[in-house]
Amino acid sequence: MAHPKRKHSKTRRDKRRTHYKAEAPTLATCQNCGATIQYHRVCPECGHYKGKLAIEKEAAV
Repeated sequence: MAHPKRKHSKTRRDKRRTHYKAEAPTLATCQNCGATIQYHRVCPECGHYKGKLAIEKEAAV
């Protein structure tokens, strides 16, 4: 493993870490019910994915 000869400063460390920030997930609307969902996920409201039924949802009683 590499061993540094001198200590890196906090500024140099922080400049390297500037790209590690969290990003907000990309959202889309469900083609079936119009709910807001994450990309590549089954709609939690109606159970559809890419316009097809993926999960059978129970009716609210």
